[in-house]
Amino acid sequence: MTKRFERRMFLKQTAQGAAAVALFPPLTDAQNKKPDQKPATAAHPRTAAAAPPKPALILNVRDFGATGDGQAKDTAAIQQALDRCGVLGGGEVVVPAGNYSTGSLALRANTILRFEEGANLLGTDNFDDYLVTQVRWEGRWTQGHVGLVYAIDADHIGIVGPGTLTGNPALGGRPNPQNPLRHPCLVEFINCNDVRLEDFSTSMHLMWSIHPTNCERISIKNLTINSTGGNGDGIDIDSCKHVVIDGCNFSTGDDCISLKSGRGEEAFSQMHTTEDVVISNCTFADSIFACIGIGSEVSGGIGKTRIEHCKFVGARTCAIYIKTRFGRGAFIEDIVAEDLDVSGMKQAFLEINALTSGIQDQYPVPGLEGIPALKNLRFSNVRVTDVPILVQATAIAPQKPLDGLVLSNIRGTCEKAIFLANAKNVKFNNIAVKGYEGALLNLYNVTGTGLAGAAKVPEPKIPELIPEPETPYKLH
Repeated sequence: MTKRFERRMFLKQTAQGAAAVALFPPLTDAQNKKPDQKPATAAHPRTAAAAPPKPALILNVRDFGATGDGQAKDTAAIQQALDRCGVLGGGEVVVPAGNYSTGSLALRANTILRFEEGANLLGTDNFDDYLVTQVRWEGRWTQGHVGLVYAIDADHIGIVGPGTLTGNPALGGRPNPQNPLRHPCLVEFINCNDVRLEDFSTSMHLMWSIHPTNCERISIKNLTINSTGGNGDGIDIDSCKHVVIDGCNFSTGDDCISLKSGRGEEAFSQMHTTEDVVISNCTFADSIFACIGIGSEVSGGIGKTRIEHCKFVGARTCAIYIKTRFGRGAFIEDIVAEDLDVSGMKQAFLEINALTSGIQDQYPVPGLEGIPALKNLRFSNVRVTDVPILVQATAIAPQKPLDGLVLSNIRGTCEKAIFLANAKNVKFNNIAVKGYEGALLNLYNVTGTGLAGAAKVPEPKIPELIPEPETPYKLH
């Protein structure tokens, strides 16, 4: 570990130690629990959260002139209700049944936006209706349009259903010469704390549905997320801490959930890690990429993540895809997944690519420091049905081998089994899959326990290290 990275980790750990106790218990407690102790998860919290008090202030958007007829633009009326709620100390802004056509809406501190049954927020088709500011796009801060509902530097906020948020398909896709700024997603919070998203449905096309960035203490529960077509991620957790995603149903293009922390030297120099994440009791169906993607933008690090009691019913690639590349740097560590049902995968249950996944940054992290470190990955009590490959994980650098991979109590059917290279402290036990061709274990440069009878696979091709730049990087 270089002095530069050691200093960043010291500053990161010092800041964490000085912070207040997290809303959600540390995941390491769940990993080290006593036999009769339930894990600290969204489904079984050790300390039940008190029911939120009834808001002192409740404002109805109809009282501010919103029509809900789907034709008139209701942006100004709804925003006035949100602003009024904010300056009066907070409360709820209620959207009754109807179709409300709007551009971007800003939540203020201490404000809940509540959509009643039959209420549908409809994004307009005009880019000019969406505020432009600095947003994250593919791991970098850049100019872009904010989400349909957004908040910046606002704490104690939320969106509650049972209504629906619908993005306009005309605004989907990547930046292009006609619309060069990042396109608006559906819900976007930046630098916010204590965020609550509950009991609503989304419809989005060709862009992300929910994108919190640099936020802490996020509770996402009982959402139904529909996001079809390319680049239609469901939930992108981007440099956030203390996150619970529980009881959600996903039908998406691209990743259902993506965990990120930025790309290249810009993110590496700031080290805003995504960590203390619990994903539980969710059902995943993806048509373009993976159900849960970890990376490839991990230059701020990904840590302490638990995935449990989930069903993976379809993906074009994998149920869980851990992806990064040379030039990202930082780490992916302490990932625990257990009690999973997996079917309908087109490639694998688990894939790890730490060499070449994702777009290279303009300012990649050079040298050995640019090789991401992988550590403490645990997968247990997994039931697979007809997956093409159980585990594909040969794209790992020998300079930084995967340190600690546990596969335990895995059963079901697969066409091929386990392929792994450049790993140490591996523990395999009770892998009872059937139907595969060839050997159960196919390894290169792997040490640990439970490896008897393994076949050898070819040495993976390793890319060149990123060269040191002539001028050291600085934020600009």
